[in-house]
Amino acid sequence: MVSKVGYIGIGNIGKPIATNVIKGGFDLMVCDLREEPMKELAALGAKTAHSPMEVGKHAEIIEMSVVDDAQVETVIAGEKGILSGAKPGTIIAIHSTIHPRTVKRIADLAKGSGIHVVDAQVSGGERGARAKTLCYMVGGEKEDFEKCRPVFETSGKEIFHVGQVGMGAVAKLAQQVIVMMNRLSAYEGMLLGESAGLDPKILQDVVRASSGDSRVASNW
Repeated sequence: MVSKVGYIGIGNIGKPIATNVIKGGFDLMVCDLREEPMKELAALGAKTAHSPMEVGKHAEIIEMSVVDDAQVETVIAGEKGILSGAKPGTIIAIHSTIHPRTVKRIADLAKGSGIHVVDAQVSGGERGARAKTLCYMVGGEKEDFEKCRPVFETSGKEIFHVGQVGMGAVAKLAQQVIVMMNRLSAYEGMLLGESAGLDPKILQDVVRASSGDSRVASNW
């Protein structure tokens, strides 16, 4: 049973996920470039670290929500990165939306140190993290996925194993294409009606009550 968890990158989505992890009873260590969110997590009982290496020494599972591919690579493989401190068997769960090729490259690099990588992409944003209703799309070995499941369940309502490493990122990118196209079509439809003189509030009510309804129409 996993008890020690790390979280690197405690921003808009990372902070509520990390908060849920510690409230779920896990021994959590957090790391961020900013002191303020670390102090907030420390007040809830989390340990704090000044480098990813320290988190690597502490945790059995390390979650991360940083900005982009370059930051993911630096946090994992850079100076005082996770790989310089983590023990063989440690699992790194990447929540950042990055390219599938980056995930695979990092996983191959980590394998040389006996470290496992899953690309645990999430959908639902900050609101979903706070409400514990995130959707997880996880690529990686099935055994690693199952070890991470109790941690992911602290914030996730739907948790899917979608295949090998990199497939989580593929699923997230495909899902984002659908979301953005839905947003574009909702925007264009509303713009059409309003430009022709329709009250946008009435049109919104019509859409929600008709076959044009969608999560985008209802929430965006």
